[in-house]
Amino acid sequence: MTIKACYQKYQMFDFDEPAPGVLRLTLNKPERLNALDATGHREIAEVWLDIDRDPDISAVILRGEGRSFSAGGDFEMVQQMTESFETKARVWREARDLVYNIINCSKPIVSSIHGAAVGAGLVAALLADISIATKTAKIVDGHTRLGVAAGDHAAIVWPLLCGMAKAKYYLMLCEPMTGQEAERIGLVSLCVEADELEAKTLEVATRLATGAPTAIRWTKYALNNWLRQAGPIFDASLALEMLGFDGPEVKEGLASHLEKRKPQFDQKCDF
Repeated sequence: MTIKACYQKYQMFDFDEPAPGVLRLTLNKPERLNALDATGHREIAEVWLDIDRDPDISAVILRGEGRSFSAGGDFEMVQQMTESFETKARVWREARDLVYNIINCSKPIVSSIHGAAVGAGLVAALLADISIATKTAKIVDGHTRLGVAAGDHAAIVWPLLCGMAKAKYYLMLCEPMTGQEAERIGLVSLCVEADELEAKTLEVATRLATGAPTAIRWTKYALNNWLRQAGPIFDASLALEMLGFDGPEVKEGLASHLEKRKPQFDQKCDF
């Protein structure tokens, strides 16, 4: 596949076409478990605009190279968010765009989840139209452990996928789950053995790419109105997450991650 100019600007992804009309995006920083730095965070929000406009693409696969899908955002960016209004404003915009750009991308998206799936990578994985995980994948929304509200996608989609009771349990307690558990509660579409993941993902994407394109894209558009009508819920959760980066809890959460210890949050709270 000759990479189009619109994709050559991206540093975080490798692109290939494993089947006609199927574009595969591979997060390509395996030495960092595909954690997203400032560049990666921007790119994972923007790439869906180019995909939406690409007339040669009918379906998309999102995967990670190496041992993990994505280990989330890096702590250097988190540190900058606690210190800089400009950084918070930029990350807020990118986090907003990531969610809405995936929702509004006309092309069906299939995520291929293995290893750790955290942070902005998890956002894309769970907002994909069809999500396929290995049984041993480790899925966790780490926001409350860090000391900020679960805002970057959870409020808009988790209650729809797995119900409010499960969403609150996993999000408020920052409880990790396996891919097998994620399928059981409805958070992901399918769960397969590790050696079956690539083939199953390609099979599903190929079926989407060779199906009736208008019918499939309009079905996606209609179903995603459930997410669009939850937009104000998402906007509030993302704003509260950003507000948390000005508070004391995220400083303790970040320090505890860096020092590899359990956080000790001040229990006095008037909010």
